[in-house]
Amino acid sequence: MVEVAVTLAVLGILMASAMPSVGAWMVNARIRNTAESIQEGLQKARAEAVRRNQSVTFWMVTTSDPKVLSNDCTTSATGGSWVVSLTDPTSKCSVAPSDTTAPQTVAARPIGDGGDGVTVSAKQRDAVTDATSITFNAFGQVANAGPIGRILVNDGTNGTDHRRYRIMISSGGRTLVCDEAVSTTTDPRYCPAS
Repeated sequence: MVEVAVTLAVLGILMASAMPSVGAWMVNARIRNTAESIQEGLQKARAEAVRRNQSVTFWMVTTSDPKVLSNDCTTSATGGSWVVSLTDPTSKCSVAPSDTTAPQTVAARPIGDGGDGVTVSAKQRDAVTDATSITFNAFGQVANAGPIGRILVNDGTNGTDHRRYRIMISSGGRTLVCDEAVSTTTDPRYCPAS
């Protein structure tokens, strides 16, 4: 009995010490999932523009329920959900992918798919002006005025144990996901100044 009690006490102590790091790990996983999902949408839009030989747009959108892309959607720099389509998806986010039915959706994803509690903020390259879309032309280059130039993805806290990712989009259409906490310039996760 004494051995069982000691074993349970040791396990209790170990679990109590591990709980804060498990919580931070789960938050960081949601932040990372959201950043990877957005990067996937950007890459899909660029690839489709080249494949179709026509302009394709990546739109940041928001809906009343973050787990579902419904027709109450609006474009938003802080939405987190996204739609890749040929025309503006406002009020048409639940339309299935189609080459003929507006907004001619290519792909879409709600932020609720693994991104609950994550904060997203899309800005132009100046890092100040809000942006809601980026259009890629048939060469895979950015084609619209005032496009998204960077997207910040975090959980809204300033703690050092929670990740803060930045997705940067070059004028040539290349995307880069970097970690704002990394300060070593030779680290591939480092965020360049521009």
